Amino acid sequence: MESIVYKVIEDSANSDKIFCKFLSANDTGETGGHQSGIYIPKNSFSLIFDTLGVKGENKESSNKIKWQDDFETEAHFKYYGQGTRNEYRITGFGKNFPFLKPSFTGSLIILLKQKDTSYKGYVLETEDEIEYFLNYFGITPTETNRLINTEIDNSEEKEKLAIQDFIRKLKTDFPSSVEMSLTAQRIQNLVFDHEEDIQLRPDDKLLDWTEVEYRLFRAIEHSRYSVLINNDFSDVDKFIELANQVLNRRKSRAGKSLEHHLSSLFLGNSITFTSQAITEGNKKPDFIFPSIESYHNASFPVDKLASLAAKTTCKDRWRQILNEADRLRSKNKFLCTLQQGISAAQLEEMKREKVVLVVPEKYIKTYPEKYQHEIWTVKKFIEYIKEIEG
Repeated sequence: MESIVYKVIEDSANSDKIFCKFLSANDTGETGGHQSGIYIPKNSFSLIFDTLGVKGENKESSNKIKWQDDFETEAHFKYYGQGTRNEYRITGFGKNFPFLKPSFTGSLIILLKQKDTSYKGYVLETEDEIEYFLNYFGITPTETNRLINTEIDNSEEKEKLAIQDFIRKLKTDFPSSVEMSLTAQRIQNLVFDHEEDIQLRPDDKLLDWTEVEYRLFRAIEHSRYSVLINNDFSDVDKFIELANQVLNRRKSRAGKSLEHHLSSLFLGNSITFTSQAITEGNKKPDFIFPSIESYHNASFPVDKLASLAAKTTCKDRWRQILNEADRLRSKNKFLCTLQQGISAAQLEEMKREKVVLVVPEKYIKTYPEKYQHEIWTVKKFIEYIKEIEG
């Protein structure tokens, strides 16, 4: 892995505020609405200003940002409050700034406000780098586009109590990934009391479950490791051993979370499927509809079969799904992801390979406008499967 991700984490330790987001098509100029700069959501205004902007007034300040621990730009922090606009942006990167180009759509940008009020910026391009960063802070792609809270999330009291109750009754060090996901679903359904959203708003339900699971996981980590972390380590090797244990567990859990939540959505919508079944050789798609038995039945019509891959991020790894099911080679290959934004070049290649992205509805706007109508929501995919299953 490139050393740049380790430098990001090192600099984060000296930061007062840590902000990250996936570069959207609007940020990189792939949509007609490009605003020449990076959009900062209102929930993160304190990254660039001490006070909220006042509607009807513009304000601006300048600050240097050091990028990739290599070069600086004189950035302009802006609040647009006049007319119909009410937004924050960072502009003024210059014509030769390398990262606001269409090919960087879907990359993760990290902005650090250091404790001495200086700024550093990093852009992570590869999925390995992005996942390492997200796993290090214990956050999901759904928790980007905001300031990172490095403490345990202060969730609603009912959720906190339900999480504490679960941890208190745990008989093992850490629950399995399946138990973790199912517990998060139970807690989320209990706290917010909208279980019907499984059918009515599956896109929102998927994101809600995912976020609660990350909060649950962080709470378990805190209960298991806080005493160790607060005490001095006797040597560096023991510290590294614990750090690797934490990161490996985060990576393992994150890789299965999306699959578990999709399984529950399918069950909640009375969809028949087989997960992690073998098609040919060692090929193992995440989901086959309606079943692996139907898939291996040569008389079962191909137009009644479908497959779905589940990848939390898929900026580069989407090609892995192309040959997972020989019988479906000529059909659309569906890929569900929490990735926010992919470049037009990659989307064009996906289109040629008949890969159809399935993305939570609120994330579709982060993709180039030209391709947004070709991306399926989770609800649309569920309706399609229900139709072919009759």
